[in-house]
Amino acid sequence: MARSDTRRPVWTRARALSLSLGLAAVGLAGDQITKWLALRHLADGPRPLLGDWLQLWLTRNSGAAFSMGEDWTYGLSALAVVALVAGLVWAVRRVRRPGWAVVVGLGLAGVGGNLADRLFRAPGVMRGHVVDFIFVRHFATFNLADSCLTIAAGLVIWLTWRGVAPGPERQPVVEATEP
Repeated sequence: MARSDTRRPVWTRARALSLSLGLAAVGLAGDQITKWLALRHLADGPRPLLGDWLQLWLTRNSGAAFSMGEDWTYGLSALAVVALVAGLVWAVRRVRRPGWAVVVGLGLAGVGGNLADRLFRAPGVMRGHVVDFIFVRHFATFNLADSCLTIAAGLVIWLTWRGVAPGPERQPVVEATEP
Protein backbone atom coordinates (compact mmCIF):
# COMPACT_ATOMS: atom_id res chain seq x y z
CA MET A 1 0.00 0.00 0.00
CA ALA A 2 1.26 3.48 -0.84
CA ARG A 3 2.34 5.63 2.03
CA SER A 4 0.46 8.82 2.70
CA ASP A 5 2.25 11.92 1.47
CA THR A 6 0.48 14.48 3.63
CA ARG A 7 3.77 15.32 5.42
CA ARG A 8 5.70 15.92 2.19
CA PRO A 9 6.27 19.53 1.10
CA VAL A 10 3.76 21.11 -1.24
CA TRP A 11 5.02 24.06 -3.26
CA THR A 12 3.18 26.85 -4.98
CA ARG A 13 2.47 26.46 -8.67
CA ALA A 14 5.02 29.18 -9.51
CA ARG A 15 7.81 27.61 -7.44
CA ALA A 16 7.32 24.12 -8.90
CA LEU A 17 7.09 25.47 -12.43
CA SER A 18 10.20 27.61 -11.90
CA LEU A 19 12.20 24.55 -10.83
CA SER A 20 10.89 22.53 -13.77
CA LEU A 21 11.58 25.20 -16.38
CA GLY A 22 14.96 26.12 -14.88
CA LEU A 23 16.09 22.50 -14.89
CA ALA A 24 14.73 22.06 -18.42
CA ALA A 25 16.68 25.10 -19.63
CA VAL A 26 19.93 23.94 -18.00
CA GLY A 27 19.47 20.39 -19.30
CA LEU A 28 18.63 21.56 -22.82
CA ALA A 29 21.62 23.93 -22.90
CA GLY A 30 23.93 21.22 -21.57
CA ASP A 31 22.66 18.76 -24.15
CA GLN A 32 23.16 21.13 -27.06
CA ILE A 33 26.60 22.27 -25.87
CA THR A 34 27.83 18.69 -25.44
CA LYS A 35 26.49 17.76 -28.88
CA TRP A 36 28.27 20.77 -30.40
CA LEU A 37 31.50 19.70 -28.67
CA ALA A 38 31.04 16.12 -29.89
CA LEU A 39 30.55 17.28 -33.48
CA ARG A 40 33.61 19.49 -33.23
CA HIS A 41 36.02 17.11 -31.47
CA LEU A 42 34.93 13.56 -32.25
CA ALA A 43 34.79 13.64 -36.06
CA ASP A 44 38.20 11.92 -36.25
CA GLY A 45 37.02 8.84 -34.38
CA PRO A 46 36.25 7.55 -30.89
CA ARG A 47 38.07 8.66 -27.77
CA PRO A 48 38.39 6.02 -25.03
CA LEU A 49 37.53 7.04 -21.48
CA LEU A 50 37.62 3.61 -19.79
CA GLY A 51 39.30 1.41 -22.38
CA ASP A 52 36.82 0.09 -24.91
CA TRP A 53 34.06 -0.13 -22.28
CA LEU A 54 33.24 3.62 -22.18
CA GLN A 55 34.08 5.86 -25.11
CA LEU A 56 33.14 9.14 -26.70
CA TRP A 57 32.03 8.07 -30.15
CA LEU A 58 30.12 10.33 -32.55
CA THR A 59 27.06 8.82 -34.21
CA ARG A 60 23.84 10.16 -35.69
CA ASN A 61 20.58 8.40 -34.99
CA SER A 62 17.48 8.84 -37.17
CA GLY A 63 15.42 6.56 -34.91
CA ALA A 64 14.44 6.33 -31.27
CA ALA A 65 16.24 4.45 -28.49
CA PHE A 66 18.57 1.75 -29.76
CA SER A 67 17.97 3.06 -33.31
CA MET A 68 14.45 1.62 -33.41
CA GLY A 69 12.03 3.32 -35.82
CA GLU A 70 14.65 4.74 -38.16
CA ASP A 71 12.06 5.06 -40.95
CA TRP A 72 9.61 6.91 -38.71
CA THR A 73 11.46 10.19 -38.06
CA TYR A 74 8.45 12.43 -38.82
CA GLY A 75 6.32 10.45 -36.38
CA LEU A 76 8.99 10.61 -33.67
CA SER A 77 9.26 14.37 -34.16
CA ALA A 78 5.48 14.84 -33.94
CA LEU A 79 5.34 12.62 -30.85
CA ALA A 80 8.06 14.74 -29.21
CA VAL A 81 6.06 17.94 -29.88
CA VAL A 82 2.97 16.36 -28.30
CA ALA A 83 5.03 15.17 -25.31
CA LEU A 84 6.45 18.65 -24.74
CA VAL A 85 3.04 20.33 -24.86
CA ALA A 86 1.38 17.65 -22.73
CA GLY A 87 4.23 17.75 -20.22
CA LEU A 88 3.93 21.49 -19.80
CA VAL A 89 0.14 21.43 -19.50
CA TRP A 90 0.25 18.58 -16.98
CA ALA A 91 3.01 20.24 -14.96
CA VAL A 92 1.23 23.58 -14.77
CA ARG A 93 -1.99 21.93 -13.60
CA ARG A 94 -0.70 19.22 -11.24
CA VAL A 95 2.90 19.40 -10.05
CA ARG A 96 3.42 20.93 -6.60
CA ARG A 97 6.07 18.63 -5.14
CA PRO A 98 9.84 19.07 -5.63
CA GLY A 99 10.53 15.52 -6.87
CA TRP A 100 7.86 15.73 -9.53
CA ALA A 101 9.08 19.19 -10.56
CA VAL A 102 12.49 17.58 -11.18
CA VAL A 103 10.83 14.81 -13.22
CA VAL A 104 9.11 17.40 -15.41
CA GLY A 105 12.28 19.46 -15.85
CA LEU A 106 14.41 16.47 -16.82
CA GLY A 107 11.68 15.15 -19.11
CA LEU A 108 11.35 18.48 -20.90
CA ALA A 109 15.14 18.75 -21.24
CA GLY A 110 15.37 15.26 -22.71
CA VAL A 111 12.50 15.55 -25.13
CA GLY A 112 13.49 19.11 -26.05
CA GLY A 113 17.14 18.24 -26.67
CA ASN A 114 16.39 15.42 -29.07
CA LEU A 115 13.55 17.37 -30.71
CA ALA A 116 15.93 20.26 -31.38
CA ASP A 117 18.15 17.83 -33.31
CA ARG A 118 15.17 16.53 -35.30
CA LEU A 119 14.13 20.08 -36.16
CA PHE A 120 17.47 21.71 -36.93
CA ARG A 121 19.96 19.05 -38.02
CA ALA A 122 20.48 17.32 -41.35
CA PRO A 123 18.83 15.94 -43.39
CA GLY A 124 16.05 18.47 -42.68
CA VAL A 125 13.22 19.80 -40.55
CA MET A 126 11.33 17.01 -38.71
CA ARG A 127 13.79 14.50 -40.22
CA GLY A 128 17.01 15.54 -38.46
CA HIS A 129 19.26 12.91 -36.96
CA VAL A 130 19.95 13.01 -33.23
CA VAL A 131 23.61 13.37 -32.24
CA ASP A 132 24.72 10.60 -29.87
CA PHE A 133 28.25 10.37 -28.49
CA ILE A 134 28.46 8.45 -25.19
CA PHE A 135 29.19 4.82 -26.04
CA VAL A 136 28.88 2.06 -23.44
CA ARG A 137 30.07 -1.30 -24.76
CA HIS A 138 27.35 -3.96 -25.02
CA PHE A 139 24.69 -1.34 -24.31
CA ALA A 140 24.10 1.77 -26.41
CA THR A 141 25.32 5.10 -27.68
CA PHE A 142 23.39 8.02 -26.20
CA ASN A 143 23.54 11.71 -25.26
CA LEU A 144 22.73 14.00 -22.34
CA ALA A 145 19.06 14.33 -23.40
CA ASP A 146 18.71 10.53 -23.28
CA SER A 147 20.28 10.56 -19.81
CA CYS A 148 17.77 13.18 -18.64
CA LEU A 149 14.88 11.02 -19.89
CA THR A 150 16.27 7.90 -18.21
CA ILE A 151 16.75 9.66 -14.88
CA ALA A 152 13.23 11.14 -15.13
CA ALA A 153 11.76 7.68 -15.76
CA GLY A 154 13.65 6.29 -12.76
CA LEU A 155 12.36 9.12 -10.57
CA VAL A 156 8.78 8.46 -11.70
CA ILE A 157 9.13 4.85 -10.58
CA TRP A 158 10.76 5.83 -7.28
CA LEU A 159 8.26 8.59 -6.44
CA THR A 160 5.33 6.36 -7.33
CA TRP A 161 6.71 3.50 -5.23
CA ARG A 162 7.12 5.89 -2.28
CA GLY A 163 3.54 7.12 -2.70
CA VAL A 164 4.47 10.71 -3.50
CA ALA A 165 1.66 12.37 -5.43
CA PRO A 166 2.53 15.09 -7.98
CA GLY A 167 0.37 17.61 -6.15
CA PRO A 168 -1.67 17.99 -3.00
CA GLU A 169 -4.29 15.38 -2.33
CA ARG A 170 -7.74 16.56 -3.25
CA GLN A 171 -10.12 16.54 -0.35
CA PRO A 172 -13.49 14.95 -1.00
CA VAL A 173 -16.38 17.36 -1.18
CA VAL A 174 -18.67 16.86 1.80
CA GLU A 175 -22.14 18.17 1.38
CA ALA A 176 -23.68 19.88 4.34
CA THR A 177 -26.59 18.08 5.89
CA GLU A 178 -29.36 19.75 7.79
CA PRO A 179 -29.59 18.95 11.49
